[in-house]
Amino acid sequence: METKANNIWVGVVTLALLATLAAFIVWLARIGEGANDEYDILFEQSVAGLAKGSQVSFAGVPVGQVSEIELWKQDPEYVKVTIKVRDDVPMLVGTTATIQASFTGVSTILLDGARIDAPPITCETTACPDGNPVIPPARGGFGELLASAPLLLERLATLTERLTQVLDDDNQNQIAAILENTNAMTASFAETAPAVNANLAQLEITLKEGAEALDSFERVMESTDKVINSEGRSLAKELRNTLESVNAASASLAATLDAAQPAAEQLSQTTIPAAEAAMRDLEATSRALRKVTERLESQGAAAVIGGQTLPDYEP
Repeated sequence: METKANNIWVGVVTLALLATLAAFIVWLARIGEGANDEYDILFEQSVAGLAKGSQVSFAGVPVGQVSEIELWKQDPEYVKVTIKVRDDVPMLVGTTATIQASFTGVSTILLDGARIDAPPITCETTACPDGNPVIPPARGGFGELLASAPLLLERLATLTERLTQVLDDDNQNQIAAILENTNAMTASFAETAPAVNANLAQLEITLKEGAEALDSFERVMESTDKVINSEGRSLAKELRNTLESVNAASASLAATLDAAQPAAEQLSQTTIPAAEAAMRDLEATSRALRKVTERLESQGAAAVIGGQTLPDYEP
């Protein structure tokens, strides 16, 4: 009996020592972890790849881990992820959480976006529906891709359907005809390539000659400029003197015309009418002489001297 009682006591003491050792190890682990603050994140997307113990980093620096993952009881469309973050990490208003996936299938939570001088995240500065301050989520690259995957698939299906409509038999035949025409045009261009090259060579020669002509013209212009600069002043002086002489002659002619104007008026008013009267008298005299001459020729001198003979009277 005593041996059996001793074994029982030995077992009890051993279990007590093991429990004490386990509690001591847990206590040491908690001391190593330090104090943590808990925060909730409500994701409206898949959290595949996250698990309890997944790493939480702030701008790439590990600051905590995921402690709970569950559907939010108030709205099952959201997934509530509870994280523990060291209390020395400045969790300020403006901080957002992003699920960062990797090719290994393990996801982590990335915190970012805090701004200096912002208040800390507490139940006074943000909502606390389940007792912990809520950190707003932000869509990451992979999460955004997963969220938009249905829309992308729908657009891809629409694009595939439209491509199928575009590439039907009729359109394929038309495309084949267009390609044949393109090949024919390419062959035609290849045949005309020598002529085009010859025309280009001729054009090059023409451009060269044009450049030489422009150089010659430029030299002529330079010579003309020199002539104008050297002899232009003397020519301008002679032209000025000529213009002055012309002005003087014009003035003299105007004075002469002014002086001749009274004589011209007298000539038009007196002399010309008298001359016209004399011309009329001369014309009448000429007609009379013409009659006398005609009478002399037809009747002789007697007709002019004796006058006209009256006819004999017969009773």
